[in-house]
Amino acid sequence: MQLKDKIIAITGAAGGLGRAMAVRLSRCGAMPVLLDMNEDGLEQVRQECEQAGAKARTYIVDITQEDQVVKTFKQLIEDCGGLHGVVNNAGVTADGLLVKAKDGQVEKTLSLEDWDKVSQIDMRGVFLCAREAAARMIEQDEGEAPQMRGVIVNISSISRAGNVGQTNYSAAKSGVAAMTVTWANELARHGIRVAAIAPGFCQTAMVEKMPDKAREKLEASIPLKRLGEPDEIAHAVQFAFENDYFNGRVLEVDGGLRL
Repeated sequence: MQLKDKIIAITGAAGGLGRAMAVRLSRCGAMPVLLDMNEDGLEQVRQECEQAGAKARTYIVDITQEDQVVKTFKQLIEDCGGLHGVVNNAGVTADGLLVKAKDGQVEKTLSLEDWDKVSQIDMRGVFLCAREAAARMIEQDEGEAPQMRGVIVNISSISRAGNVGQTNYSAAKSGVAAMTVTWANELARHGIRVAAIAPGFCQTAMVEKMPDKAREKLEASIPLKRLGEPDEIAHAVQFAFENDYFNGRVLEVDGGLRL
């Protein structure tokens, strides 16, 4: 897919990786549609996209709420005149051991609240946004060949293979990878490609909050001895859109780290 003038929706676009994706795609000539619950953050990213040469739109939406997602995708189609791609980037973490114990005494267990919080945003939200995006792409007729209808890019994680202290996050991100393969097989007949990016540990607000010693230990475990830059993940997203033979696969961008 050539990105010039293509309408690309990005969830979790108010900061971090979403911001980097929006700015990079803007520089490629795309028209980003920014989705998030952080109104101030959305406005700041919108301005950055416009500085990069794109006309961006913003929508406040809770991607875990079906009615809001349906309404938002319907509205953005009316406002923008179509939809060519979506990046399911929004996600959260709520880390904790399944059971934390010492000397045979249980001190804490992973709460159902934290399980639900992560699975709702990181998996349910991906499902809802992908479903609505695919439905709109199939219905729109721009006179293009079927193979040009659209692209869905899901953001998984290196943690999808399992990571200590991330039962909820690992489960959700492995679910995202599985949904990617499933949808790629289901939607190819409609001219829609589906792919995923699995980032490693990157320079984001979440990592910046880590204690210095923990961060140093993390960096030392990465073969390249550094964290990833948000724009490096955004570059991978650009590849997923532009390479028309990339479908049903998860592209790992992790500096060589294996969990």
